[in-house]
Amino acid sequence: MPGTFSQIYIQIVFSVKGRENLINDKWNKELHKYIAGIIKGKKQKPIIVNGMPDHIHAFIGLRPSMAISDLVRDVKNNSSNFINDHKFVKGKFAWQEGYGAFSYSQSHIGQVYNYILNQESHHKKKTFKEEYMEFLKKFDVPFDEKYLFEWYD
Repeated sequence: MPGTFSQIYIQIVFSVKGRENLINDKWNKELHKYIAGIIKGKKQKPIIVNGMPDHIHAFIGLRPSMAISDLVRDVKNNSSNFINDHKFVKGKFAWQEGYGAFSYSQSHIGQVYNYILNQESHHKKKTFKEEYMEFLKKFDVPFDEKYLFEWYD
């Protein structure tokens, strides 16, 4: 059978270094659009990008020709340069090392889209740490909490 056909949906989650609340309401939409543009520029499908002052969620239709790690590296590098070039924050902005990547079936697209769209109301009920730990447990990802992030509670 000629050609490669795929249907891979990935939610990527990553946080600001030190989990600081640096992503400001004044420019967060511009950042989300920029991240979506990076994803699209890599010939991937940005379904939705949204987040909170301390972290980002990106839901992506991923082609198998691109490694998730390469895409996340490029998104984080280019978006941190974008933030620094525009001087959106005092000092130097950086993302925390690492990320979470979670896969979904096509039947979950609407549910994941709405979850990411409604981050603000969702985080009135739980912290990013609680959310992230739930993802890891739900997707049965083995982890040692001391190696996850630099938690500042």
